[in-house]
Amino acid sequence: MRAAAIHLIILYLCVATGGTAMATNDDSVFAAARAAMVNEQLAARGIKNQDVLDAMRRVPRHRFVPASEQAYAYRDMPLPIGKGQTISQPYIVALMTELVQPRSDARALEVGTGSGYQAAVLAQLVDHVYSIEIEPELAQRAAKVLEELGYDNVTVRAGDGYAGWPEHAPFDIIIVTAAPEHVPQSLIDQLKPGGSMVVPVGPRYSVQELRLITKDANGILHEKNVAPVRFVPLRRSNGNEQQER
Repeated sequence: MRAAAIHLIILYLCVATGGTAMATNDDSVFAAARAAMVNEQLAARGIKNQDVLDAMRRVPRHRFVPASEQAYAYRDMPLPIGKGQTISQPYIVALMTELVQPRSDARALEVGTGSGYQAAVLAQLVDHVYSIEIEPELAQRAAKVLEELGYDNVTVRAGDGYAGWPEHAPFDIIIVTAAPEHVPQSLIDQLKPGGSMVVPVGPRYSVQELRLITKDANGILHEKNVAPVRFVPLRRSNGNEQQER
């Protein structure tokens, strides 16, 4: 069944159940849509890491979006989650995950929990994910969904992601899911030698560059611009998004 046909079925179920396909308890429909998403939107566009593709097949994206958006959960598009924030499109989640080359013994930091979806995908592939969200309501909601789905290797807290999470540093992986104008030095400092960070960098509400930053065994940084992207700004608790790097 093609992705468009699956989407129409989910949309019909949402309308028939008053706005949420979850009311049908028909996870098989979502599973089929999720498989089509992986095959047609991710693998077909160049995502090659099989572990990442398998993780994307397992994580139920529809559980991380509002009920009113569940019909669109497996389309390759960002969706609103409240508080002016979005859940990233599946391709970008897969790309960012693939870029950091996750491994089972890795400790990961995510800056910008949002819905919790990226954390759930990463949690399939690493030892533990520490995730920071500036909006307390979103942090609480994401933690609840992750707990309901059985993710016991994700720790979520509300806070200012610019500061990172020094108590659990250094990190093998850092994924930043909102865009600072400059890379926070604190995150650079908390990246372990041999580690990788992926972060969208650029002006607010404009086109940014998705940047891959690696730190070699000697602590020397290597940076590569991967693709143009558009992310919501990385906010600070004091309202100042500027940083030194």
